[in-house]
Amino acid sequence: MFEISIQREFCAAHALLIGGHREIMHGHNWRVTVVIAGGNLDADGLLCDFHTAEDVLSEVVGPFNNANLNECPPFVNGVNPSAEHIAKYIGEEMAARLDEALRPHARVVSVSITEAPGCVATYRLARAER
Repeated sequence: MFEISIQREFCAAHALLIGGHREIMHGHNWRVTVVIAGGNLDADGLLCDFHTAEDVLSEVVGPFNNANLNECPPFVNGVNPSAEHIAKYIGEEMAARLDEALRPHARVVSVSITEAPGCVATYRLARAER
């Protein structure tokens, strides 16, 4: 099994609703790690070109940079902008934008969000039936 990972950082604020109480708005330097894995390489000997994956990740997280996540889609409709929800959103967006091009040899398998040193949430994408 081969695996590559890419990372991006962005600065953003959020105020979570926890137990019915809204936190004070506060910011983080978020670190995103996307993992792509597969058992075979493409004709060029790659799982996925790093530049392609980096460009897609930049597109996905770009709207979050220097933003209030509570005011960013997909969090504007009552979805709590927790690290877990952010990881899921980024994972699903990355898979939607990359997995078809990576088939059948690879796919996006997980996204981890580091909210603060030692505080990491990981979303593992369900294995798609091929």
